[in-house]
Amino acid sequence: MNLAQRMAKYVYELRYEDLPPSIIHELKRRLIDSLATAVGAMDAEAYKIAQRIALRYHGCSFQSPLFGGGTTTPEWATFVNGLLIRYLDYNDTYLSKEPAHPSDNLGPVLSLAAALGSSGKEVILAGVLGYEIQCRLCDAMSLRAQGVDHVTYGAISSALAVSKLLKSSSEQITHALGLAGVCNIALRQTRSGELSMWKGCAFANAARNGVVAALLANEGLSGPAPIFEGDLGFMKLVTRGDFTVAAMACERIENTIHPADFMIAKTYIKYWPAEYHSQTAIQAALILRKQLNGDVSKVAAIDIDTFEAAYSIIGKYTEQWQPKTRETADHSLPYCTAVALADGEVGLKQFAPERFTENEILALTAKVRIHLDSDLSKLYPEQIPNRIKITLTDGRQLIHQENIAKGHPNNAMTDQEVENKFRRLFEPRYGKSKADMVLQWCWNLENQSKMQGLFDLVQA
Repeated sequence: MNLAQRMAKYVYELRYEDLPPSIIHELKRRLIDSLATAVGAMDAEAYKIAQRIALRYHGCSFQSPLFGGGTTTPEWATFVNGLLIRYLDYNDTYLSKEPAHPSDNLGPVLSLAAALGSSGKEVILAGVLGYEIQCRLCDAMSLRAQGVDHVTYGAISSALAVSKLLKSSSEQITHALGLAGVCNIALRQTRSGELSMWKGCAFANAARNGVVAALLANEGLSGPAPIFEGDLGFMKLVTRGDFTVAAMACERIENTIHPADFMIAKTYIKYWPAEYHSQTAIQAALILRKQLNGDVSKVAAIDIDTFEAAYSIIGKYTEQWQPKTRETADHSLPYCTAVALADGEVGLKQFAPERFTENEILALTAKVRIHLDSDLSKLYPEQIPNRIKITLTDGRQLIHQENIAKGHPNNAMTDQEVENKFRRLFEPRYGKSKADMVLQWCWNLENQSKMQGLFDLVQA
């Protein structure tokens, strides 16, 4: 089998009964976390723009609901719902050769599941598959090194996840992978320089295209093959090197079951609404702030020693010292560190324009210098090390290093902490009673007959 056939066979054969209880529970945690970030993003202009367009397609015979109200086609629902989950950059993360946000796969899964009338068990299985496929691809090769965006893998994982909901055959899934892989190569320019609204939309677009690929293949449309190994395929033109996808959890190869851990258990829930590589810098800054007794007036310089991924993604662009958009601010190592020192918290209000454009915070951000440290780079991705050194006006220095962020599998958030994050984002819009109902619904996901009930709880 070529790689696409092997992945299709895996998707086709994996059963709900193969999932350990801990993995089922983890998917529920990610659903709760994703709903929190989706509701938290409902004031975003990008959501309002996408929602207006999506609602133009209300009334067709095959409809999917939108978080916040209304219905549209499944592919437009995937775009809008996926945009909401991702927009705040507060949904979960996976770090490997290629970083990713694997809960992005829940946008297409939930949107198509609602249209199809899929059960909670079917959603759990499809969601776990989305994590499994995307994270295994991230382990195989860096796209960032080729100037390609990580959402390229997301088109493939989304197509395979929703193919499971469609009950596609192994052959149809192979064609869906070919269709999704051949025409969704995304440029990394999305995350370069001053960032735009598109930063929070890019995966939603890739997932929308993945859904289209799955729907076409399910109806019999063939896709180019072999998509990975072909002479003008993925390995030749995109990854440009060795591309080995390790055995997936419960994958049956040569009559042997590989009981590898499911990848969802290796991903990270975010504690702060900022790009993941800044999370340990935020933690370190908050600890140093206590040593300053909250007074940053005597800070002369802030030096951050960091690793290659953090430097290249959130620490080298001049725009990150004077962000003009929310998207740039939450992808700015200097700003995230400075605002943590100044405010003693990093929440949604720290990424409001009235805060990240204030002269006071810009002056503090201007004191930040970023240094690429080769020794710290060697610790990544198992650790996410950031070391902060603050030099005071009297010459004294304060230094602190953090290696593991809250929410990392080695420093995991408890169920209660996940619920607390959900309530912080959900209750200001919908209230405590509705939050209680949604939490109860999600924790009981495997017993839900249809997804429409969840969307009914998250209406306008």
